[in-house]
Amino acid sequence: MNPMCQCLEGFSPKSPQEWDMRNWTKGCVRTKPLTCNDISINDIFVKFVALKVPDTTHTWLDENIGLDECRARCLNNCSCMAFSNSDIRGSGSGCVLWFGDLIDMRQFNTKQTREQDLYIRMANAESQSESKMNIRTIVAITIPTLCGVLLLSVYVVYRIRRNLVEKSMVRDNIEKHVEDLPLFALPTISMATSNFWIENKIGQGGFGPVYKGKLSDGRQIAVKRLSRSSGQGVTEFINEVKLIAKLQHRNLVRLLGCCIQGQEKLLIYEYMANGSLDSFIFDHTKGKLLSWPHRFHIILGIARGLLYLHQDSRLRIIHRDLKASNVLLDDKLNSKISDFGMAKAFGGDQTEGNTDRVVGTYGYMAPEYAVDGLFSVKSDVFSFGILLLEIICGSKNRALSYANNTYNLVGYAWTLWKEGNALQLIDSNIKDSCIDSEVLRCIQVSLVCMQHYPEDRPTMTSVIRMLDSEMELVDPKEPGFFPRKVSNEATNQNEISLNNEISVTSLDGR
Repeated sequence: MNPMCQCLEGFSPKSPQEWDMRNWTKGCVRTKPLTCNDISINDIFVKFVALKVPDTTHTWLDENIGLDECRARCLNNCSCMAFSNSDIRGSGSGCVLWFGDLIDMRQFNTKQTREQDLYIRMANAESQSESKMNIRTIVAITIPTLCGVLLLSVYVVYRIRRNLVEKSMVRDNIEKHVEDLPLFALPTISMATSNFWIENKIGQGGFGPVYKGKLSDGRQIAVKRLSRSSGQGVTEFINEVKLIAKLQHRNLVRLLGCCIQGQEKLLIYEYMANGSLDSFIFDHTKGKLLSWPHRFHIILGIARGLLYLHQDSRLRIIHRDLKASNVLLDDKLNSKISDFGMAKAFGGDQTEGNTDRVVGTYGYMAPEYAVDGLFSVKSDVFSFGILLLEIICGSKNRALSYANNTYNLVGYAWTLWKEGNALQLIDSNIKDSCIDSEVLRCIQVSLVCMQHYPEDRPTMTSVIRMLDSEMELVDPKEPGFFPRKVSNEATNQNEISLNNEISVTSLDGR
């Protein structure tokens, strides 16, 4: 008997053992990884027919563009995983983009149901194999063996010298911008972490693993170690050092120094005894340790840290990746913003920018940034609104089941707010310790921060004033990424629901 779940061509089970045991919860993964970040090899889109399209909570819709422009938009955004026409009646018009994991797909027999085409992003393995084959052919035909050995020797020498130059440039670049930042020796850090002993590992991010350590003078440290397989690299490493080295604020994690030696690139931070905020608020047991007064104190700390970055620091800094795992807690539960590898600094009167490379974590991105690469202080404000809501609810901004519909946390909160039932959002762990009027004010502030258009969102100065006073608040407009269902008649047999904007979900390992 065929299994109930099967992988599409080009995909294989993420966990074959669990798949054999009829546990399909981990789904399928591509047999060849995507090459989006390699500009020399573009990804391709493979057409699959007779599909029930994936869950559309995390989609973007434009009914005014055709399939060619739809494909171009998806290709230019590394987070876009698939596209299709929005009009499933066969007119070939409109565009739907899927972001993040493709969930709840089904392939039908075209004789039994109406055909729906879906174009899924796949690695261009053919281009890769052809490139490798051409190189081998050229080497075999045109280069004599002796000449090949000589050229290889020259190349090895060149690469060694180039690596030495690059390492020197990295060190010089860091020293140029942060003359006062201590440079630790590798043996010092290796000894402090017991040679990066696995028991000392306290976290893992897109940058790489994080280890706890203790220096010879007794100071406890946290060491971020750049992984060779990391999606981030030297650019993000230098960026974080340049931006945070001279920032001094009680709600920002303090960078103590760095280490560049051989293949190792390390950032050394002050140690945060209570780890990351997400380990508390998303854990039912540990969540009980954070009463509402604790959570409100943490919220204000995050807001003050953002205000410093946006307004009071030497440069205006947009964090671009504010989320629960990038907020750390010290031994007194003071909140401190961390991880500045994706941050952008503005000088002078500049207040916004754009990028062709959208980075960050889905679930926290503002719509104008996720779709068009536009970022500003207001995109950080949007992320703060998501984070504020998560702290109140104790839930992630992922799909929730509510009234037989699928909403992310933002959609769920907006629905309850309109119904006058916003207090239902409160985490059960803090119901006995919270002040209803204070929590309700915070929910309203979060919705004001998450409004779709940047010009409608407040600055962090206004946010702090709204949180820390009894001033009258404005009524929030509809938030970005709020899912809406279209009618069953319009969707026909596939019963898909399309958003007017992308609904984002957290992609760990950024």
